[in-house]
Amino acid sequence: MSHGRIASTHTGSLPRPDDLIQLMWAVGDGIPVDQHALDERISNAIDTIVGQQIAAGVTVVNDGEMSKPSYATYVKDRLSGFAGESVQDYHFQDLVDFPRSAAEVLNNPGRRKRSAPACNGPIEMIDPEAARRDMVELVKAAHARGHEEIFSSAASPGVVSLFFNNEYYATREEYVFAIAEAMRHEYEAIAEAGAIVQLDCPDLAMGRHSAYADQSLAEFRQTIATNIEALNHAVRNIPAEQLRMHLCWGNYPGPHNHDVPISDIIDIVWGAKPQTVLFEGANPRHAHEWAVLAELGVPEHKVICPGVIEPQSNYIEHPELVAQRIERWAEVTDPERLMAGVDCGFSVHVGIKNIDPDVVFAKLTALAQGADIAAKRIFA
Repeated sequence: MSHGRIASTHTGSLPRPDDLIQLMWAVGDGIPVDQHALDERISNAIDTIVGQQIAAGVTVVNDGEMSKPSYATYVKDRLSGFAGESVQDYHFQDLVDFPRSAAEVLNNPGRRKRSAPACNGPIEMIDPEAARRDMVELVKAAHARGHEEIFSSAASPGVVSLFFNNEYYATREEYVFAIAEAMRHEYEAIAEAGAIVQLDCPDLAMGRHSAYADQSLAEFRQTIATNIEALNHAVRNIPAEQLRMHLCWGNYPGPHNHDVPISDIIDIVWGAKPQTVLFEGANPRHAHEWAVLAELGVPEHKVICPGVIEPQSNYIEHPELVAQRIERWAEVTDPERLMAGVDCGFSVHVGIKNIDPDVVFAKLTALAQGADIAAKRIFA
């Protein structure tokens, strides 16, 4: 709840330092790396990135996903069962329509470096300390600056099943629930550290024009309903107010002309346990959907965090524009149940270079400034 302010946050990934990118690419390529040196570089990067977020005025901060090669594929190093053949290219229906856009998107070095091997064995948590290590570093960096409001993102069961093909479990439902039970330990480790747990859920929206593009809308709705059941199973021991989920149509500079309308899925999304839902609200394909939610309504037990800046452009949003967007959303729901966010992450795969890293923090500063302007007007 906002309590007279509009809290600001983002959705997870922030630009990694160039030398850390090279180290993590080396790890991914199987090149020997001094583990102590890597751990120390990650720790320093987390400390720096937390300081940059706080300096920008962001309310709820994280570790920028400094330790992860990607927001979803990192799980292959924390769970057993993923030793099958890695997917080389994913299907995106909008990129089929515009092949020159596809070449630009898919040839980005950060995306080329990701690895998503298929599941070919039973899934279990094999590195339960990884999430705890992340949290130790995040808590240390935040508390050193007197900052208490932190979150940490984690791959949802549904998005893991989206990117990693299943070659072991008899059904997709069995597969996604196996992921859920294994990932439960990571979610609980984040919560135990006192942070908000963010579940990243591109499967609920992006999945419509990618892995599940051949399904009918009714079949897709059933697919994501199953994914949400698995998610709720995985977070059953965590209070709803300590959970948030990120609904995403894919953070890549494509046409997005096949994005599923939020109206086709939001009723199912509301059934997820997390109290707070983050979703795209600033980019040209989804900025209009404030009107959709104004018509459909927002459940009284939910907090919404629409994107009011977007991560694909070097344009720095004017704080006044940010404030206007927030004020419009304050007409959709009780402003006490409203946060201001970013459409998606700024560097969802290590080495993604869609935007100038310095611009990222200028955009976050504009986000925080716009939230302050809007709060003064809304709660005057």
